[in-house]
Amino acid sequence: MPIDSNIASYSDLAFKSAIVIYALVWIMLVWQFALTRTVPTTTRQLVTAGGGSDTVDELPADVPGKVTPRGVERPFPERLGNMAFAVLFVGFGVHAASIVLRGFATHRFPLGNMFEFISMATAAAVGLGLVLLRDQRYRAMWSFLLVPVLILLFLAGTKLHVDAAPVVPALKSYWLPVHVTVVSIGSGVFLVSGVASLLFLYRIWQPAGAESDNIFGQLARRLPDAQLLDRLAYRTTIIGFPIFGAGVILGAIWAEAAWGRFWGWDPKETCSFIAWVLYAAYLHARATSGWRDTKAAWINIAGFVAMLFNLFIINIVVSGLHSYAGLN
Repeated sequence: MPIDSNIASYSDLAFKSAIVIYALVWIMLVWQFALTRTVPTTTRQLVTAGGGSDTVDELPADVPGKVTPRGVERPFPERLGNMAFAVLFVGFGVHAASIVLRGFATHRFPLGNMFEFISMATAAAVGLGLVLLRDQRYRAMWSFLLVPVLILLFLAGTKLHVDAAPVVPALKSYWLPVHVTVVSIGSGVFLVSGVASLLFLYRIWQPAGAESDNIFGQLARRLPDAQLLDRLAYRTTIIGFPIFGAGVILGAIWAEAAWGRFWGWDPKETCSFIAWVLYAAYLHARATSGWRDTKAAWINIAGFVAMLFNLFIINIVVSGLHSYAGLN
């Protein structure tokens, strides 16, 4: 069927609009960061009926993670953060619409090249973030998660963008939506996990209550503590590991149908397997005494680096049976 150029143009417009909205959300969150106080917890003395006194913590209304009770006017930084989160939902909806419209325009699943793959993977990352990072304790992470999302979308929309077109003959298979959709979702989940581990290492360097007085300490005070970040990285990897593993297995089944063998150590197959093994090693290290915390986090980051290497270097630089997954 011919490409519907009108729908394709709407898809491209929605894609660009999503980038603008995500950038606006990032600016709003950075603004909130700048306005949010990072003073330490203060205390006050309460005198009880029996004459004793209790010491309780009192947080200013505009410190990170502070939720204003109902009936009390919320400070501007908190309202700004809530507005940013609401706009983020709009951006995700526009982003998802661009993917759906691309599919309608091409009469296929929009997963036939790097541009479409990155769009799907980043949408999965944002969608997962909207579920897992909705808690006020994690809201500050969005300022960091949106950075790689925006970079990837910018590269996809400029250097890697291709006009809507039919897929190459090698991809005309019912395995395309099954295999590539699962892999792209797993990749998006690993994006969230990688950012969480990076922030965890940063928080270890600037531990809660012992942050330095420079800008690095000021930045760290706005983040969740190290344990929360470590748990988030672990939880997201547990989600992404079986999804990505299923994608690799489905790819092997497709390879047997297309090339007559399940596995041939093609560069993309090999790099995907290495990434999967690294994430398996992270999950094992995370549960092993002596390897938890920083050592495990570095393994998780190594897995994410392998994913990026697989996406850009293997697809663009290295030739192999998956070369059609590059810029065409």
